[in-house]
Amino acid sequence: MARTTTTRRKGGSKNGGRTARAATSRIAEQPTVPVSREREPARLFSTKNDLPESIRVEVIPLLNQRLAECIDLQTQCKQAHWNVKGVNFIALHKLFDDINGTVEEYVDLLAERVVQLGGVAEGTLRVVATRSTLEPYPPLISDADQHIDALGVALAEFGRTARRGIDEMAELGDADSADILTEISRGVDKWLWFVEAHLPPRKR
Repeated sequence: MARTTTTRRKGGSKNGGRTARAATSRIAEQPTVPVSREREPARLFSTKNDLPESIRVEVIPLLNQRLAECIDLQTQCKQAHWNVKGVNFIALHKLFDDINGTVEEYVDLLAERVVQLGGVAEGTLRVVATRSTLEPYPPLISDADQHIDALGVALAEFGRTARRGIDEMAELGDADSADILTEISRGVDKWLWFVEAHLPPRKR
């Protein structure tokens, strides 16, 4: 769920009680639905799927948002696979390609779920470029440690968005979509572990 924030006023507290009440009022008026829920409702094709239409029109845009981020993640995996250099080249070249293959399966899971619900899977690169919330992948890096760090960031960010999606689907009552995102979240956490294992151990 999206968090709401307020800006504290600088200065004294002459009207502290009144200011606090006003701030509380502003908080209450803030929208609490995720930003992605503010999209236009999806247009649906006819289907005998018994998930209520009122749920499907909200679920589909949310799944398309996760789809955009998943496609972005896949392209970042390939960028790392193509360009990594260093003494661990073979191991990392293969690891990054294995991650890419799994993420491609996640792309299909998300896209096909959208279509199963009567929607249109929106997965063109132009759509992805405008929607993905992942950090852009550094385009000119080649050192193995740089790719490990950059892909680790991408996997962690996508894991976070997948878990946000689980909460959104649960709130809307779509257990099947929540289950898909749970599977994806677990897999992404595993690949993040594999990537980070190539870094020297360090304590927080």
